[in-house]
Amino acid sequence: MKIKDAVVFVTGANRGLGLAFAKQALERGAKKVYVGSRDPSKVTLPGVIPVKLDVNDPEAVAAAASLAGDVTLLINNAGIARLTEGLTGPGATELLRETLETNLFGVLGMTQAFAPALGRNGGGALLNVLSIVSWFSSDALPEYSITKSAAWSLTNGLRNALRPQNTQVVGLHAGYIDTDLTRGFDADKLDPADVVRQAYDAIEAGEEEVCVDEGTRQVKQALSLGVYLQAPAA
Repeated sequence: MKIKDAVVFVTGANRGLGLAFAKQALERGAKKVYVGSRDPSKVTLPGVIPVKLDVNDPEAVAAAASLAGDVTLLINNAGIARLTEGLTGPGATELLRETLETNLFGVLGMTQAFAPALGRNGGGALLNVLSIVSWFSSDALPEYSITKSAAWSLTNGLRNALRPQNTQVVGLHAGYIDTDLTRGFDADKLDPADVVRQAYDAIEAGEEEVCVDEGTRQVKQALSLGVYLQAPAA
């Protein structure tokens, strides 16, 4: 599919990567861009349609899907990450449950709600924002790593489930992106605009998975070779 004349819905779009997705959709000629945010008043990008949305709230998700019945491209960008004391530390179970709610079940809920509209509108496309840590566990963010690994598997399953209705399902993997989520991490960070450009290029090329930086491509290659992966030093 092409972004030009598409009707795009982006979750978590009031800032960071989601904002970059919305902005570039407009620049590429999207017919309409819906942006989901828990607080629509924080959506300041001209030309978009703010939608009150918490991906953990089934009623809000259903209302968003009803409003955006003309959608042809869903970007599941909303996600959370919290620093932790490790999987055996205090609060690890609660934090994992909280992170799974947004990063896994939020993606599933949005897809279930929007899939019928995508099918009615010719199939369209669905992109899930995943991560380099879909493929190894980060010592600093082990719960986040678990949820992104699960979301990668979910993405693969959704690709099979939605293929009969001609919906293209794309997994986006990247290392550290320069957003609020990675603030405080001492690491090289990717420009959100470049990540989004590669994501949209992949959608238009009909790809099913895109690794936007060399580190992520190397990790994916190592995984395919059966190499055990440990988190790189920060």
